[in-house]
Amino acid sequence: MNQLIHKQENKTELMAQDQLRQYLTFQAGNENLAISILDVKEIIEINTITDVPMTPDYIRGVINLRGNVVPVIDLSARLGRQSSEITKRSCIVLVQVEYKEDAQLLGMLVDAVDEILEIPEANIMPPPDFGADIRTDFIQSMGRVGDEFIILLNINRVLSIKELSQLKQVADYESGNASKEASFSALN
Repeated sequence: MNQLIHKQENKTELMAQDQLRQYLTFQAGNENLAISILDVKEIIEINTITDVPMTPDYIRGVINLRGNVVPVIDLSARLGRQSSEITKRSCIVLVQVEYKEDAQLLGMLVDAVDEILEIPEANIMPPPDFGADIRTDFIQSMGRVGDEFIILLNINRVLSIKELSQLKQVADYESGNASKEASFSALN
């Protein structure tokens, strides 16, 4: 009986080691990125994105999704790259981001969705350590696929509602100061 239980435990361990995780891969700013398929609610074509004045560059605007207003974040711009140019392959990946006890539906504008990849647990590595001055908190882990690595994003960090609102406040403050400086310069 003990041998049977021991064999069953070994079999469970082997299955856990070989467990595959599924990731949606996409391109944003000429980079191959991915998020867990469990984070993806829907992928939609781009129809109309309504601009929202006085928002940071990475907030592309809002869309009407079955009567609901959904903010759209330009993922490339959010990651410090150039804003995405909308092409035939561009699309919006809808994800749900947790904030406190609420969940907010957000859209990520990406250059193209590639495929769903299954990455074995053994090929998932921790994020690199670049030192204290370089942010890596948005990286959940690195997925090794063949000879390449794909950055597996931590969606709750990349699209953190708290951080997005704080950045908006900073941008508002800086644009207010720039306006005051321009007004002051015009008076002199």
